[in-house]
Amino acid sequence: MKREDFIKKGVISSLIAMVAPSVLKAGPKPTPDENVASTNANLGHNHMPNTNVKTMNTVLHKAGTRGSADHGWLKVNHTFSFANYQNPDRMNFGALRVLNDDTISGGMGFNPHPHNNMEIITIPLEGSIKHKDNMGNSSVIAHGDVQVMSAGKGVVHSEFNADEKDDLKLLQIWLFANKKNVEPRYQQIPIRDIETKNEFYQILSPDQDDQGVWIHQNAWFHLGEFDQAKKVNYKIHASGNGIYAFVIKGKAQIENQSLENRDGFGIWNTDSITIQAEENSKILLMEVPMKV
Repeated sequence: MKREDFIKKGVISSLIAMVAPSVLKAGPKPTPDENVASTNANLGHNHMPNTNVKTMNTVLHKAGTRGSADHGWLKVNHTFSFANYQNPDRMNFGALRVLNDDTISGGMGFNPHPHNNMEIITIPLEGSIKHKDNMGNSSVIAHGDVQVMSAGKGVVHSEFNADEKDDLKLLQIWLFANKKNVEPRYQQIPIRDIETKNEFYQILSPDQDDQGVWIHQNAWFHLGEFDQAKKVNYKIHASGNGIYAFVIKGKAQIENQSLENRDGFGIWNTDSITIQAEENSKILLMEVPMKV
């Protein structure tokens, strides 16, 4: 596809005024506006219910139902509407606005582009990312690290594959912030230092003094790697929060719902959930407010 055609296709609905950032060597022109408005007081509740689970509200997003595109240098999978993928039933899950599962070719990436008023979390799954921003940060985020940017009143950054040959695989997650126009901030930690086998370990919270990175939102993220047949329970931290589970690899049962590689499962109106690995699995739990 010609660059001009790609840029035209990158222009999205004015309802959310959001596009994917420009690529280091090719890609669409970005727009700075990420002040995504909504009139729905119960964000994330507009999904068709999953009747397999009777005691709580749930929504199931199978991996194959995600929005996807192959731009050659960039292969993208969007759980929620983003860039050219627009689905009114897939706008968000509560405060969780974006869950992108991307593969970026060696040496490729995104030119400097703006963000504002979003909490942006990056988790490399394979490979490393080179990051630079207008706050003066310049770093490499490797597999086993987690990075967060509170975009606040505005930040400009670039990110690209640190390896010239091998693919980079990552999750990039955006949450609505609970404070507008704060001073932008950057944080990066090695979560490999806090890994606990067969347990969920916390990698993000709203508390600066807590384990993991922190953000401007009443949200908690946990990662876990589990052996086959391991069963664990997760308790909600805050009333009104829901959980979005994403199976990074493997297969698991969450509240009687079978999930496989890259499936997503949202759950709300419950105090806890039970997870059982059906094979060796890695799972990300994102607890977020259902009203923002």
